[in-house]
Amino acid sequence: MEKQSLTKGFAVMSAAGIIVKIMSFLYIPFLMAIIGDEGTGVYGAIYQVYVFIYVIANSGIPVAISKSISELNAVDNYKDALRSFKIARSYLLILGLVLSIIMFITAGPVASMLKCEKASLGIAVLSPTLFITAIVSAYRGYFQGCGNMTPTAISQVIEQIVNVVFTLLFAYLFRKSVELACAGATIGTSVGALIAGGYLIYIFNSNKSHPEFKLLKNSGVKRLTYKKLAKKIVKYSIPITICVAAQYAGNLIDLGNTMTRLQAANFSETRASEMYGLLFKYQQLLNAPIAIASALAATILPIISAAVALNNKREINEKINYAFRLCFFIAIPSAVGFSVLSKPIYSILSYGEGSYLMMYGSVVLVLMSISQIQSSILQGAGRLYKATFYLLLGIVVKIIVNYFLIGIRDINVMGAVIGSIIGFSVPIVLNTIEIKKSVGANINFIKQIIKPLVASGFMGMTVWIIYKLFYFIFNFMGNSYIANALATAISVLAGVVAFMFVMIIIKGITKEDLNNMPSKLKSIIPKRLIVLIR
Repeated sequence: MEKQSLTKGFAVMSAAGIIVKIMSFLYIPFLMAIIGDEGTGVYGAIYQVYVFIYVIANSGIPVAISKSISELNAVDNYKDALRSFKIARSYLLILGLVLSIIMFITAGPVASMLKCEKASLGIAVLSPTLFITAIVSAYRGYFQGCGNMTPTAISQVIEQIVNVVFTLLFAYLFRKSVELACAGATIGTSVGALIAGGYLIYIFNSNKSHPEFKLLKNSGVKRLTYKKLAKKIVKYSIPITICVAAQYAGNLIDLGNTMTRLQAANFSETRASEMYGLLFKYQQLLNAPIAIASALAATILPIISAAVALNNKREINEKINYAFRLCFFIAIPSAVGFSVLSKPIYSILSYGEGSYLMMYGSVVLVLMSISQIQSSILQGAGRLYKATFYLLLGIVVKIIVNYFLIGIRDINVMGAVIGSIIGFSVPIVLNTIEIKKSVGANINFIKQIIKPLVASGFMGMTVWIIYKLFYFIFNFMGNSYIANALATAISVLAGVVAFMFVMIIIKGITKEDLNNMPSKLKSIIPKRLIVLIR
């Protein structure tokens, strides 16, 4: 099993995340064309329910697998690392089966509670996916704990390709009604997870013939009992599950809260569903760069866990600071780019109205990214309950803010964006204090943010000027959609070059960063830029 560095693991997971999200962007307009604006709101409601139950089954134990395996491997206890995976896998299968049954049985009542009756069938059809994804999550946790992100990354791409094909196919076949179309669209999720699971099991079994796998059986390290291994899994998984589930519970409450408060502001149920659809589209767009932050969080957790197991404080401090540098390098320019190009992006994706949510709310992705990295650091360092409590506190604040602001007719769904900004700011402040106090890491956010912020500001101006110029030129072709798409694509490429150029000039990218990059990533950087790196 190849163990990867933080940079390489992050690069692999990020590449997969980008590919997956690009496919999402490409197929969502087609899906929206099939199910319509009301269907988009119903589809969003179905997935809020699914994701909430999904994280209960698949958030805590897979991360516990990753954390346990990385800790045991760090002290050369390879055999117990494998045993802990098998124990956790059994737990996941049982939990996935139970939750699948519960989701199926409660589909109707849950849809009624969310004031979205048409979501009932889709929730029921999607329920078996929980059992399938339990298998997938177990194996992903195993490979991540071993420090090899490649199987997880490849499985994510396979899953999304299959998902896109079958989602559009069944949504189209059942397009006669909104309820049937939305239920049909969920089938792709199940089939995609099934194929991805088959791939991961194949890779896992293939490794049994490798010399590294045989070493696990011959390790002379003192063994832990089954009870101790099981307690370790439970000890890690419960707070992590609560932490992630609380976040999605907030989203679920947000859904019911949003629909109820919009209707309280004298919007009809249909219009409230459409407006929630606007919020759902905005959140889907945010998920692209957030997927990269999630990739970084998944990569840093086993590394911090291993460093803590070895009590290597220098390693902990270096990796934490490096993780935040990577976080800001991705999140800040993404936020600026989304804000500047919000209208063109919405136009390309045929998202209709709602670009103002992205224009003003893109800052949320920076806050979400910081929060995710901080939570992974605290989880890796064993401060699991602190990370959970701070996140819960932020969710409570968000729900309260949402309740008051969404009910104001002139603010409506923009209140959810404001609530997210305030809600994520709370745990970020508390997490920063906790990391410094308990882990001992000296993090200087201002120093790490300033260079990406300066480069992103220059990038934003460049993107705006290039877009306006090329849109004016291409608009003479007579097709505004093509003109917009071409101008957006060119301005994005110009923005990437502008950001990289300024970062190199102000020494935001150093030779050390270049040396840490995977060779394949380094090879695509123009030599003229590499020469400038000092």
